[in-house]
Formats: sequence, C-alpha cells, structure tokens
Amino acid sequence: MKKALSLALAAALMLSLLASCGNDASGDNSTAPSEDVQASAAPATDPGAEPDPVTINFPTATSGGALYAVGAAITNLWDTEISYVSASSQASNGGIDNLNQVSEGEAQVSIAISSNCYQCLNGTDSFEGYAYGDLKVIAGLYFNPNQVVVTEKSGIADLAGVKGKHFAVAAAGSSVEGECMNHFTAAGLNYPDDINCEYIAFTDAADMLQNSTIDGAWIMSGAPAAAVTQACTSGCKVLSISDDVISALQAQYPWYAPLTIPAGTYPNQDEDIQTSAIKMVMFCRGDLSEQAVYDLTRTFWENIDQLGEAQANLKGLTPEEAVKDIANLPLHPGAEKYYKEIGVL
Repeated sequence: MKKALSLALAAALMLSLLASCGNDASGDNSTAPSEDVQASAAPATDPGAEPDPVTINFPTATSGGALYAVGAAITNLWDTEISYVSASSQASNGGIDNLNQVSEGEAQVSIAISSNCYQCLNGTDSFEGYAYGDLKVIAGLYFNPNQVVVTEKSGIADLAGVKGKHFAVAAAGSSVEGECMNHFTAAGLNYPDDINCEYIAFTDAADMLQNSTIDGAWIMSGAPAAAVTQACTSGCKVLSISDDVISALQAQYPWYAPLTIPAGTYPNQDEDIQTSAIKMVMFCRGDLSEQAVYDLTRTFWENIDQLGEAQANLKGLTPEEAVKDIANLPLHPGAEKYYKEIGVL
C-alpha cells in the first residue's frame, strides 16, 4: 500500500515539474490560452449575415416622361424585395444630368442612352474633361426612339423642313439637344443657326404644341410617350426619319438603329413611323459592392414580367439582349456574375 502511494506521489511530482518547464523563459506563469485556443474560441462570422445597408438614389427624367415611371417601378421593386436596400427615384433633367449625378456620387444607379454613357466613360463631347472612368453597366434595356412631333399647320414633312421653324430642342446641353444636333446636321441643316430654337423641356413643349405656339418639338422617350399623345390629340403628327438620315447617322455613330413605331401607337396615327433609336442602359457607380449589384440585377430579371406589366417599355426584355448593343460599355462585376450564372455570358 505504501509502495503504491509512493508511486502515485512520484507521478504527481513529475507532472508538476513538466508543467513548470512548459512556462516561457521569462518566468511568466500566466494561464492565458494560446493564440490557437483564442482563435478557436472567437465567434465565427455568420456566412448568412445580411450585407450592410445600401442606399440607392436613382435620378430619371422629367415627371412627364416614360423614364420617370420606369425608374419608379424599378426602385419600388428593389426597395420592396431586397431587405438591405433602400431605393428611391427622383425627377431629373435626363441622361446627362443622371450621368453627372452618378459620377459625382449624388446618385448610385440611373438610366441614360448608351451614347451618353460612352461619352461619360471616355470624357468626350459633353463630358470632355469630366470623364467618369468607373461607370459600370447593370443592363441594356429598351431602344429609346427619337420622336419628332410637328403641328399640321407648320407644313413640315421631314427633318429638312424644320429649317426656319420655331422648334423645341429640349434643355441646352441635354442629351436630347445632342440628338437634335446630330439628326438635323445629318439632314443637311446648319444646327442651330438654321432653326429658331426653343430650349424647353418636352412637357412644356407639349403644351406649346397643343396651343400652336411652336411648330414642332423633339421628344426622346419610350413610345407611347404621354407628351406625344397629348400633342397628337391636338392636331399634331410624328415625322418619319428617312433611311438616308439614319444611314448618315450610323456612319458616324454606330449606336444608332432604325425603329418602327407601329400604327395606332398615337391618336390619329394611321401608318407605321420609322425613326432612329438608341438603347437605354441602366448603369451604376463602380464602387457599389459586387453583392449589392448582383442582387439588384438578379431581382430585376427575376421580376421582369411583373415590371413589364407595369411599364410597357420594360415588357419583353430579356437578359440575353441586355448585354448586346451597349456600345462596349463594361459590366459591373456583380451584374457580370449574374449573367454568367444564368448562362448569358
């Protein structure tokens, strides 16, 4: 019995000596756990944790245009369906203003024609000296048609006939005024000298057309546009743009495409109207997170039928077409991830 007890005491003594040898040379006998133990004890990051809150300000266009309603429908969807996103749309002066707001950080997502996006990205035309090199695309959307509305009594039959007439060309320096310059130049006019230009928004232009205080107005908006409908109920018509003018435009600006506005789109429109169009692009700041833009893109396309029912301009859009005809603009990594995931890229 004593022998067994002595052996137990010896074993205990040996364990005590070994434990003391495990302390560092400084003699620190602290019992704090090792780094490995501390790391394993730390709470792990929840892989399913919700991303940080994201605010999306989305400028659109004037309140009378189709783009205003399109932006409202999209932001309402995001705000409702993505729990960590707070999204809202606001009226603006249109595409160039939208691009400026996004490039300056006042907004995060918006829509503009692909030509203006290209110019903003590369610092050309209206954006000379003000390039925003981090502009990224979420989706190419619908083609935005140019609609040239004139009064019947003006006698204007084609673009060249606008020479000398009182014509509304939208706000000075706007994307729509740029369309006027490109088209009237292609039609052989000296813009703006050959035209008595009125620099007003098309909502105001529609009232002036209705009152016959101007001869015509340039409206760039998805068809049917409320302003065009208003004008056509008051004896106005939409001009066709000839093949020659469209070919001249395409030779210099490859983003243009011909587009037909079907008969019956507007009051008293008995025939198809050929016009020019540029694809609208939904773009964003490049510093939006990949996860946020992935969720914005996914939610948009998973609900496109619902959006199309609410807004005719979004009806029939497909992800396959969303990556085409966007003037070689770069996709945001989050959008690119989604398109690759569904096999579009």
